[in-house]
Amino acid sequence: MRAKYKYLIIIILSGFLLGGCLGTQHLQPGEKLLYKQNIKAPKGISKEDLRNLYVQEPNRKVLGILPIHYLVWLYYTGEKKYDPEKFIKEKDAVERKFDTKIANTPETKIRRINNLTFKKQKKVRALDNKIENGNTVMQWGEKLSVLDTANVHLTVDRFTGYLDSKGYFKNKVASTIDTLDQEATVTYIVKPGQAYFIDTIFYDIEDSAVSNLVKSDINKSLIKKGERYDQQNFVNERERLDLLLKDFGYYEFSRQYIEFDVDTSFRENRKVAVGIIISDPARQDEHKQFIITDVNFVTDAGLNIQGKARTGRDHHGIHFSYYNDKYNLRILSQRVFLQPGDIYSRSNTINTQRQLANLDEFKFVNVSYDTTGGKFVANIYANALDRYQWSNEAGVSVTQGFPGPFFNTSFKKRNVFRGAESIDFSGRFGFEGVASATSDQNVYKSTEAGVNISMTFPQLILPLSERTKYGLGNNNPKTKLLIGYAYTDRPEYRRTFANLSGTYTLENKRTTQYSLTFANVTLIDTLQTSKDFRDFLEEQGESGNFRLVYSFYPSLVTSMIFGWNWNHNNYGAADRNAVFIRAQVESGGTIWNVVDPGFISDYGLQYFKYFRFGIDVRRNRVIDKNTVVAYRFNGGVAYPYGDNESLPYEKFFFVGGSNSIRAWRPRRLGPGSFKPDLSEDPKADGLFDYNIEKPADILLEGSIEIRRNLFGFVDGAVFIDAGNVWTFKPWQKKVDDEVVENGNAQFKWDQFLSELGIGTGFGVRFDFTFLILRFDVGIKVYDPARDQGDRFVLNRMKFFKPFGIDKEPVIYNIGIGFPF
Repeated sequence: MRAKYKYLIIIILSGFLLGGCLGTQHLQPGEKLLYKQNIKAPKGISKEDLRNLYVQEPNRKVLGILPIHYLVWLYYTGEKKYDPEKFIKEKDAVERKFDTKIANTPETKIRRINNLTFKKQKKVRALDNKIENGNTVMQWGEKLSVLDTANVHLTVDRFTGYLDSKGYFKNKVASTIDTLDQEATVTYIVKPGQAYFIDTIFYDIEDSAVSNLVKSDINKSLIKKGERYDQQNFVNERERLDLLLKDFGYYEFSRQYIEFDVDTSFRENRKVAVGIIISDPARQDEHKQFIITDVNFVTDAGLNIQGKARTGRDHHGIHFSYYNDKYNLRILSQRVFLQPGDIYSRSNTINTQRQLANLDEFKFVNVSYDTTGGKFVANIYANALDRYQWSNEAGVSVTQGFPGPFFNTSFKKRNVFRGAESIDFSGRFGFEGVASATSDQNVYKSTEAGVNISMTFPQLILPLSERTKYGLGNNNPKTKLLIGYAYTDRPEYRRTFANLSGTYTLENKRTTQYSLTFANVTLIDTLQTSKDFRDFLEEQGESGNFRLVYSFYPSLVTSMIFGWNWNHNNYGAADRNAVFIRAQVESGGTIWNVVDPGFISDYGLQYFKYFRFGIDVRRNRVIDKNTVVAYRFNGGVAYPYGDNESLPYEKFFFVGGSNSIRAWRPRRLGPGSFKPDLSEDPKADGLFDYNIEKPADILLEGSIEIRRNLFGFVDGAVFIDAGNVWTFKPWQKKVDDEVVENGNAQFKWDQFLSELGIGTGFGVRFDFTFLILRFDVGIKVYDPARDQGDRFVLNRMKFFKPFGIDKEPVIYNIGIGFPF
């Protein structure tokens, strides 16, 4: 068997090496392959910035290091079958086909004509792309990167310009080209020289009002005395000054009025004098400051009813116009930050558009200004969305086990009580494959169904003053009330969840969100359990996993939750560095500290008292246009108190699975170094039975993942995951009628680091834009459940069954979207 695998690997590698190792077979006489580019620069010079200035790039390699140019092989494989004439003829046929359909469509059917025109343009664009850039396989690949010395000289010029922009005015950049057979390596030698620093800053502003405003905000200037000259700071300062003036009434101000006079004549001392000049408009002595005279709001712009004129009312200084009076004007005016008598503010204009759009009542919101007649009128035009909205969604989902289909349906009614409220009815039905709870060999169908009814109000339903409500309008206040019911049906059991909750949310600057769930009540009931599952629960209780047993008792869970989310630079976008942080504090059973919970027990229900805290930190760092490094830290602690010293099962922490430590099955790692039972499968001799979920009170986990585009819509990834969960109390096991500790499940400061499970692996992602399908292979590296000295298990990995004695199988994970 091993010999067969070796031969298979040799065959695959040989194919790569022969078909596209370097691609030098495609070189013409005298040409050299641009194999590599290096930069030699002193510390303090950003090589990453310089790399982004390369005019020509070498072809991509496997993992960025192995000299296998698979994309070159892909390109020329596609080129062999590329026939541009075929696409030209296909384009002509498509144009004739749609032109005929459009010509045969009556002019009164405007919608059909527009649809046909759109489809024609879409298909023609796709064919033009193939005519110009090659067929799909060619576009997935890369044309051979042939060394061009002209591009080397252009790169040197770019490096020189970059160093000039960073204050290194006496820089020198040279290049060398080393060749070996048909390969060429280009090295750029960067000698920046000494940097120049800003020594003097002076302002030349003719308009005294503008001068006073700029100088009053001088502490926020991005050009500072004593700092190194950086041209980007001048670009940013021009933008800052432009926004500053437009926020203080200067509606007609433009960046073209701002100039910088940079004097580097003091070259011996490496000092720079900077003059910041703001000119007056042509044929005017000063810049005009605009004050809003009127604010008009048309709530149904774009609507025209023959024979009927709009009526209107004034509220909070705003004149509202409409055909039908269907909105609470107080709610709308809370999202308008423009008032007669206020000076013009670009920020308030943008916030008005944004907050009105956040109401989810309008298709578009536009704010324009009218300066005719000596007035300065703010006109707000909004066009209403459909009051009723029905949507359906079908797809494939993966939560903990294996993929399965689902169907979602939702119905929304907007402006229910004329106050921009909305009511949503939603339902979900789906199947998934899940591992058996009583066997590690079976996979069963799990049926999930649920319905929710929610009402959302565009304000905080609290006894607040009108002034406070208007002040909160800039933070998108919302109150959401929800009633939900969920049903789970598995061969082992059937469970129901009835939930009632109320939540306040506020947003700040589109990056920060605060939420307070002031009431969250869930009634959990297990309708039916199989005999095998009841026996299984009894065994788990005896082995110390009493938490699993508790979770199948009827329960009433009450809690209050405060959450904070921070999303810097739009986390999730693959083209920028970004950070996302989510923190949540929860107090469970708080009401039972002041209300006697005895009546809950009378109904045969469990209740819980606990504190819970969780934090999730994620970061993306873009290395280049094809590579991203993603980091994640996830931690939490939950502490139960009171008579029932346990948590609701849904509030425990777990690790393992496609969005966690991927070398372990979902929720199966830990707690601590607790030892699971050995598997009863004779083919898995020496392996633990990881079938049972492992709930715990403390969570620590982290991941590092390198994501790189392989070709087209296919991305690859390699990753390292580490983490575990622990309990506050020992997790004991009954062995031969004697209770013993089977490993350590408790968190202990002097040993928790040695109990971190570590896994590694690789995967592929299929990015279909609307959906990312993920397949990861997780490989155990360090298993804390094993004895000390026997925890390194990477050398025991096994990709295929049978496992063999003491061989660790890899774990295959399927997921939707990125793991973090």
